[in-house]
Amino acid sequence: MIGQVSIAAATAVVGYDLFQNTTWQISSRPRVISGIACAGSTAINDSAFELFVENVKVGNFYNTRAGVIAPLADDVIALGKTYVPAGSKISAIVTDAPATNALNVIVY
Repeated sequence: MIGQVSIAAATAVVGYDLFQNTTWQISSRPRVISGIACAGSTAINDSAFELFVENVKVGNFYNTRAGVIAPLADDVIALGKTYVPAGSKISAIVTDAPATNALNVIVY
């Protein structure tokens, strides 16, 4: 696992980087993203974010489970092997804010 976050709905507004202020957003070592999972908010697919490695968009992702819950193994979306060079930033920019409950994201 690369990292995980739980961001309150009031904080996760449109344009917010879910991974800001984490110790793992940038690393001095190269990494590979193999999957991502998101749970939370009120209803399935009512929140969304764009995943980036530096300025390269990896994809659009939604919460696949609702409520006050962490993502489960069934929620992981495989990304193959997305290379993250040393010193590159991983970002998750909110495009559709959660209505209630935190967004919980895990990056593998």
